[in-house]
Amino acid sequence: MVHPRALAESERSRRVRPGGGAEAHTVALDDELVEQARELAEQLLTTVEDGGRRWRHTQAVAARAGQAAGAVAPEQDNLLRAAAWLHDIGYAPAIAETGFHPVDGAVHLQRRLWPPAVAGLVAHHSGARFVAGVRQLSHLLEPFARPGYWAGPVAEALAWADQTTAPDGRRVTVHERLAEVLERHGPSSAQARCHAQRGPVLIAAVRATEDRLLLARAAQAPLA
Repeated sequence: MVHPRALAESERSRRVRPGGGAEAHTVALDDELVEQARELAEQLLTTVEDGGRRWRHTQAVAARAGQAAGAVAPEQDNLLRAAAWLHDIGYAPAIAETGFHPVDGAVHLQRRLWPPAVAGLVAHHSGARFVAGVRQLSHLLEPFARPGYWAGPVAEALAWADQTTAPDGRRVTVHERLAEVLERHGPSSAQARCHAQRGPVLIAAVRATEDRLLLARAAQAPLA
């Protein structure tokens, strides 16, 4: 198998986008890296003793991310898909070091020399910074400090894919997903304690992605 870093270097393509900022530099990833992401996710998540629930969720999130191509730049599509496959690998017992799955997954990817953007998106997926804050774990996110990992089209599309997919893989609304998380984790959980900050950010990310998808469809529609 080709090493992820070797693939990333061979396919590296820097492009400056209008407006600069966190999204100014993008890295085009090879399709084979996405397949490696799927293989790694399957290898790790099928070891989680939950009857296959986390793996089903991940497969559905990855499929959902595949439907978000119009919401991100073409060169970022594979970055989104790889991050979707890998976003929950930190739940795997073999790599769970801190008990905070976004960081455990990101650190594992970092150690295995995956592209930094993939690890960064995993570290920050679905408002992880808010949960880290109330758990006093924000310092664990310091190695993944680039704003594009938690804001912008790719991060928002990843949140859209995750937050419109139930734990068992069913399609749900973002409001249903947030309500399920609060019920599952309980009123004293970190998720509940940061909900006032995290919830609106995730709802906004879902809406922003859906708006981008609508614009993309409208641009592709034939003129009457």
